[in-house]
Amino acid sequence: MSSRSFLAALALLASAPAAAHEQAVPAVSRSEMPYAVDADPGTIVIETGERKLYLLTGQGKALEYDIAVGKPSEQWFGKSWISKKRDNPTWTPTPSMRKKNPSLPQSVGPGPKNPLGERALNLGWGAYRIHGTNSPNSIGRAASAGCFRMRNADVKDLFERVNVGAQVLVLR
Repeated sequence: MSSRSFLAALALLASAPAAAHEQAVPAVSRSEMPYAVDADPGTIVIETGERKLYLLTGQGKALEYDIAVGKPSEQWFGKSWISKKRDNPTWTPTPSMRKKNPSLPQSVGPGPKNPLGERALNLGWGAYRIHGTNSPNSIGRAASAGCFRMRNADVKDLFERVNVGAQVLVLR
């Protein structure tokens, strides 16, 4: 075996686990389903216990997305609204995050290392968001500091469907 063939075989072996992992984490999770709740179409309902986000489409139906929710000590519940939509956002850790972890960077610009992923929907006046992630294997877990993470393809879809001002209901 030539050294070139050997190096090519090594590269193929090194890439195999990554390819298997990519197959294990689906790129999108949304599906339309029956979902009856007393709220207007365009409302987002987050069921933290299910780790699901529902976008009400009307006539008793909703688009369902898989999400990651806050760690148990970071979860919150109640009503909010979409106050701002950001395409390729810059992430700036909150003061409380920096207090817990002083080694966090001052900010992270758009790109693959940005924890907000490719889109962010700010909630109310606070620091919480519905956003993409650079860690798709966190979807389905209680993993964040209170925000709601989605696969990048899913948050891009949601971003196009919702308006600033849309109501957000966060339930247990």
